[in-house]
Amino acid sequence: MAELALSEFADKMIEIIPVLGSELMRRQTNELFKGEITLQQFAILDYLIRNGQSRMTDLARFLKVSTAAMTGIIERLVKAGYVLRLSEPGDRRIIKISALPKSTELVKKLNRQRREMIMDIFGQLSNGERENYLSILTRVRDIMLKNKKAEQKDEKK
Repeated sequence: MAELALSEFADKMIEIIPVLGSELMRRQTNELFKGEITLQQFAILDYLIRNGQSRMTDLARFLKVSTAAMTGIIERLVKAGYVLRLSEPGDRRIIKISALPKSTELVKKLNRQRREMIMDIFGQLSNGERENYLSILTRVRDIMLKNKKAEQKDEKK
C-alpha cells in the first residue's frame, strides 16, 4: 500500500468517523434510544458510578455545560429515581449528587449491551487487527488527554 499523506489521512478520517458513529448508534437498541435517558444523562450516571458522589460544578465541568444546564439534567435524573441531590450541611450553595442503585443497574446493563455489540463487530477482525486497533486508539486517547491537560494548564495562567 502506498504511503498516505497526512492530509489524505485526514480526508479519509472525515469520511469514516461519521459512518462509525452512526452505525454504532444504530446498533444500540437500549434505554438510550428508547427515550428513557439521554446520552448526557448516561454520561453523568457513568461518571458518578466511576467517581462516586460529585459536586454539581464538577459534573458541569465534566460535560462542559453551565451549572444551570446541569441543574436541568440532574432534575430529570432525580425525578426518574436515578440520583439523589444533597446540600452540603455547612454551605447550602454546594450541591452534591449521588448515584442510586437504579442508576448502577442501568449503567451496567447499557455497558453490557455495548460490550456485546463491540464483540460482535470486532469479532470479525483477527486478534492482531484488534490489538493494533486498540494500541492506536489508546495512543490517540493519551495524546488527546495530554493536550487537554496542557490546555487546562494554559487556561489557569
